[in-house]
Amino acid sequence: MNSVMLTLIGIAMVALGYLLYSHYIANRVFRLDPDFETPAHEFEDGVDYVPTNKYVLWGHHFTSVAGAAPIVGPAIAVIWGWLPAFLWVTLGTIFFAGAHDVGALWASARNKGQSIGTLSGRYIGGRGRNLFLVVIFLLLLMVNSAFAVVISGLLVSTPTAVIPTWGAIVVALCIGQAIYRLKWNLPVVSLVGVIALYALMILGDRFPIVLPDTILGLTANAFWIVVLFIYAGIASLLPVWMLLQPRDYINGLQLFIGLGILYVSILVSRPEIVAPAVNSNLPEGTPGIAPLLFVTIACGAVSGFHGVVASGTSSKQIDKETDERFVGYFGAVGEGLLALGTIIATTSGFAALADWEEVYKEFGEGGVTAFVEAGGQILNAGLAIPTSLSSTILATMAVLFAATTMDTGVRLQRYVVSEIGELFGRKPNAAVSTLIVIVVTLALSFSTGADGEGGMVIWPLFGTTNQLMAALTLSILAVMLTRKRRPITAIVLPLLFILVMTLLALVTQLGQYWSQQEWLLLALDAIILVCAVWVVLESALALARARNEPEDDETPAESTMKSTK
Repeated sequence: MNSVMLTLIGIAMVALGYLLYSHYIANRVFRLDPDFETPAHEFEDGVDYVPTNKYVLWGHHFTSVAGAAPIVGPAIAVIWGWLPAFLWVTLGTIFFAGAHDVGALWASARNKGQSIGTLSGRYIGGRGRNLFLVVIFLLLLMVNSAFAVVISGLLVSTPTAVIPTWGAIVVALCIGQAIYRLKWNLPVVSLVGVIALYALMILGDRFPIVLPDTILGLTANAFWIVVLFIYAGIASLLPVWMLLQPRDYINGLQLFIGLGILYVSILVSRPEIVAPAVNSNLPEGTPGIAPLLFVTIACGAVSGFHGVVASGTSSKQIDKETDERFVGYFGAVGEGLLALGTIIATTSGFAALADWEEVYKEFGEGGVTAFVEAGGQILNAGLAIPTSLSSTILATMAVLFAATTMDTGVRLQRYVVSEIGELFGRKPNAAVSTLIVIVVTLALSFSTGADGEGGMVIWPLFGTTNQLMAALTLSILAVMLTRKRRPITAIVLPLLFILVMTLLALVTQLGQYWSQQEWLLLALDAIILVCAVWVVLESALALARARNEPEDDETPAESTMKSTK
């Protein structure tokens, strides 16, 4: 098949999803109210609760939830063929991710900006809250540790991306001051910021930064990992308007432009897809497509991490409740388009099937490297961008996606540590919570050696943990909607599908780890499996209770708000 046809079909599908299905979700299911006072206004503090322009907030939300996962997952999953990956990404974005993401924003904003973990205690029960905290902590631990490895690897393998990666921080700090302190015009600030970022890419391409093999006793990769966590720790303590929000916003614009360049290159060069639609010549040892496709591609179809971000930072910045449709659903569309671009690049950016099979010679191969190299070839063929600069653009895209997710991830993990401390009556302050997060994550990173890649040991469990988190979030939404006597089909069907696929994937992986004698993964997989069964029982009980309770026309947050007026 020609890549242009697949591109147009995919874009048309997700565009129709946003134009049509998101309206149903917003108006009929969640009934977003433009007059509802959001937590950003009710608790405005200039640090975490900040009423934000919906376009700026979309940039923060989109880049925070995207990360490297919607590149890594699809770039690995195409080993089963491009058709299954394409269908799961497009349909998952439309019917799963959009409802999940808007719902997480709505549920948190209707409850004073509380996190999904806290909401689980209210709507699922005390045991449910403990379950959520375990799953969220594991998920964030995996994301922060693994993304640091991905970023450091790209900074070493593509040294031309070093200058734009770190220069983006300076650009973001300037943008934060320009928007919030100087009150400059947003479109002008946005244009200048994007130009600055692409100028940094050109500069980086001219002046690559190559580190020596050993720095302070650390390898180049390990050195970057330590620097990344020091930066992320500092960034997590700053007010969101100063760095996190403007960095995510300008990165979101740049990344969307980068996606646009990739898609235009596809339309111009019209490369043929060399990979099979359904691969019948799988390398030895490749697991079956079901259920693992649905956990290999999590981000880009539906992702529990989105619910953590939506309820952790984004819900505290919503200006109007009706903005949740744009921020949540269009954020999911952005990630779906990134996953779609990855599928097309990694199946058509090769000269022939034999070249593609050489890369995909065993399960787990491909990933970010395949995206950068194959996508670079498409950019070169379509727009005559030099191969080196093409690789710099795509590598910087991947790094900035992962880095903005790390920024948010460390801040969110700090919130989780505070919640855990609260359960034991000793809630640590922000600085102590951040220090705990950095120490624990670095300990995992260096647990397997001086290369700092210990986080990759538990990364194989990311997909199942992430999808379990999505099921937990959807279960809360189902209970809330049932109490309000709202339609729940749009939530329950994705919930059931994800639960079944996650349980099957966990059982499948359990057998793999047993045969491979991967005892750590085996133990963690067993814990996650117990949590998955647990959430089925807890959610079923909570739904049964909700059906028998009087109709709940308003949330506790709404009741409190009315009583104070």
